[in-house]
Amino acid sequence: MSDQLLLNATLGRAAGTRASRRLRREGRIPAVVYGLDNEPVSVSVAWPDLRVALNTDAGINALITLDVEGEQQLSIVKDLQRHPVRRDVIHVDFLRVTTDQEIEVDVPLVLVGEAVEVTRANGMVDQTLYTLTVSAKPADVPDEIEVDVSALTLGDSIKVGEVVLPPGVVTATDPDDSVATSLVTRSTREAMAAAEASAEAAIADEDDDETAVDAADS
Repeated sequence: MSDQLLLNATLGRAAGTRASRRLRREGRIPAVVYGLDNEPVSVSVAWPDLRVALNTDAGINALITLDVEGEQQLSIVKDLQRHPVRRDVIHVDFLRVTTDQEIEVDVPLVLVGEAVEVTRANGMVDQTLYTLTVSAKPADVPDEIEVDVSALTLGDSIKVGEVVLPPGVVTATDPDDSVATSLVTRSTREAMAAAEASAEAAIADEDDDETAVDAADS
């Protein structure tokens, strides 16, 4: 995970939809900070600063030090709410964490390597799982997990249980869940079907010719 980020948060925001809209017009995002058996605290953060924090390599899993008017607390973004149409961020939930406490987060899965055998067979690799829920201490959470597809053959797949996790990272996801599978492309299927139909037609023509010869000889 990337280095910790510092994000200033302001107390004293008013509750309610109107107050939240007013905050967003002022360039601030309503938020709540909770966890570690402490009471939830309503705060607001500046959108430009939050955007910077979310645009690191760690993405939404960035480790953030929240400075709540002088009191600093290590946290991660646990939930990011967006407008259903504009997709603007409208609310953030921050979860307090400690460096020795395991947290559960979703980490992106990235396919790497070239499935040569699949390519030679005119197939394609289809990614079926894009994130993996893992548990790890904050410093051990990876920005992404690479999945090597170079050994894939046509009709084969890679399961969660075959994914190599970094040290200190575990997952409770079903090990039989598919991450990526190799498929015959539509164009290849059509070409195979056309070739099969052509072969069947050729056989039928041969049968017709043999029937005609037999009829002539009789």
